[in-house]
This record gives sequence, C-alpha cells and structure tokens, in this order.
Amino acid sequence: MVYFGVGCSGLATVGMVGTDPMVGPPGPLRRYANAACGRRGGRGLDDIIGLSPRFMQGKQTRLETLETFHRALAAGERFHGYLANYRGDGTKYRVEIDCRPLRAADGRIENFVSFEREVIRRLGRPAGSAAGRYEPIGVSNDALTGALSALSVFKHT
Repeated sequence: MVYFGVGCSGLATVGMVGTDPMVGPPGPLRRYANAACGRRGGRGLDDIIGLSPRFMQGKQTRLETLETFHRALAAGERFHGYLANYRGDGTKYRVEIDCRPLRAADGRIENFVSFEREVIRRLGRPAGSAAGRYEPIGVSNDALTGALSALSVFKHT
C-alpha cells in the first residue's frame, strides 16, 4: 500500500492527488490531495477526499479527452493532457494533468498519482502541439518537486 503523506508547502502551485486504483465508477477515489488542489478548486480538502475527481467536470469538459484519460488508466499507462474543470463556485478553469500508475513490486497497480497545475492559453501564434498552447498560471518552487524527482516520479517510461 502506498501512503500519500508527502509533505509540501501550503503555498505550492502544483496540485498532487493520490487515488485508489479503481478506474470504473465510482472511482478512482481521492485518498490524498495537497492544499493546492483545494485552493484551485475552491473547496476544502475534507470536501474532496473520498470523491472521484469526476465531480469537477462540467459542460465544457471534453468527452474525447476524458475517454483518452480513462483508456490510459485502464491500460495502466500514463496520461498527460488538459481538461476544463470547475471550481466550487462554478467558474471554469483549465488544468494540465500528468497522471501515472504507482505499482507494487509484483507489477499490480496500487494507486494513481496525479500532478496538476492551472494553465491559460498562450496569446499569439498557435503552437504546433497541445502542450505549446498553454502556459502555467504560476510557477512552483516547492521542495516537493525535488523530492519527487529523486524518486524518479517525473521520469518518462
């Protein structure tokens, strides 16, 4: 079992979410979220732990992207993409999500961990890739980044 007690500054701009491994409804269910997730979504952590991140979706959340996300998780693969989510007050925001499976020694998926940051559309010329269309709202200098890098969480496989 993976425990999501990783300490980080309350001022982090990168949200971290840990969920159980259940891909189908009602899951995956949040088992951990840092303060940045609560602030971004306009909700307290007690209000979002135990819920599926699906509750933040709304009318402008693209079904095609959600299906790609679901297929990646079901296949035990990484998902990196952009979604429209909604805050507690109903305002829409765009979030970049990098979600990866966390595996036990036997290869079984025990949890998913997701790193999320709010992004805005770049002004000016359109970029050639989806990643080039957006830029972060804020920059994180949180010590969590170094700790996760040391654990090879950010390495692409």
